[in-house]
Amino acid sequence: MKLGIVGLPNVGKSTLFNAITKAGAESANYPFCTIEPNVGVVSVPDKRLDVLQEMYNSKKKVFTSVEFYDIAGLVRGASKGEGLGNKFLSHIREVEAICHVVRCFNDDNVVHVEGSVDPIRDIETINLELIFSDLEILERRMEKAMKLVRSGDKKAKEEYALMERMKAHLESNKPVRTLEVTEEENEFVQSLFLISSKSVLYVCNISEDDMMEGNLDNEYVKIVKEHAAGENAEVVVICAKLEEELSSLEDDEKKELLEEYGLDQAGLDKLINVSYRLLGLISYLTAGPQEIRAWTITTGMKAPQAAGKIHSDIERGFIRAEVIAFNDLVSCGSESAAKEKGLYRLEGKEYIVKDGDVILFRFNV
Repeated sequence: MKLGIVGLPNVGKSTLFNAITKAGAESANYPFCTIEPNVGVVSVPDKRLDVLQEMYNSKKKVFTSVEFYDIAGLVRGASKGEGLGNKFLSHIREVEAICHVVRCFNDDNVVHVEGSVDPIRDIETINLELIFSDLEILERRMEKAMKLVRSGDKKAKEEYALMERMKAHLESNKPVRTLEVTEEENEFVQSLFLISSKSVLYVCNISEDDMMEGNLDNEYVKIVKEHAAGENAEVVVICAKLEEELSSLEDDEKKELLEEYGLDQAGLDKLINVSYRLLGLISYLTAGPQEIRAWTITTGMKAPQAAGKIHSDIERGFIRAEVIAFNDLVSCGSESAAKEKGLYRLEGKEYIVKDGDVILFRFNV
């Protein structure tokens, strides 16, 4: 899973990135300090692996991971080359979802590129630049498609008509993700790799004071949530400065600090959980004495395709999947006890894998 962290300069993008990846991306109080997109690979926290490692006495555990791309601060006019320009818009096309960091705190010591804090104005500034960039891409694609349209190609005509709808939608300053399309049309939309067609998660960056006081729904956050509801986007509230502090602590110290703030989980955990839901992702598990591992798949994926995440040979030679739900395995205490209770199942090619399934794939190539 690749997530792109975007937003105006000085809203807390790089501070957040430093916190969740411990990658040490430069964070400074001036625009454009991020010159190249920093990429950090983060393990996805999953307490189920700890339980299985103890149960199977495994030598190692391997978490699934998320790639975070810290993309340079966009400004008004970026689509026309202002600030660091189109180069950085192209980096956003590589990610699967966008984490749009929005400043939701006042601080006279941190410069705001627009001169004041206004979350909706900031969101619209970024969204418009993404829309302008998409319009440019779409218009070029429509020009290329015209030759086939004139030849009478039926499919080309249908695709061109859809592109006209998309263009009108973009010209009304609306992102492509809010355009109503059929499942078949959506396949074509996704093939265009338009930035505004990607799922968006708004990350409200609040102050440490608001976090300490439990004021997670301050006036700015409420405005962002209202805006997000209008375009079916998700919202996560974090304090980037707190996350940065948490990232430098050991587990016990981290737990203590979270308790001080009245939190049950870190911002990274929230960010990943919501991102998974946003992209329709789940994890299944494999377990044995050598290794415990989590694998990320799409919700609704069948057993052979899930097996293919491990190796294409397993998908190709798939025979069956031996499956037990994680909760059943834990309640029984062992595989053998689960088998005795009839909770260890044999599933075929049509089985749809569920989150937390512990699976052993049988195959023959």
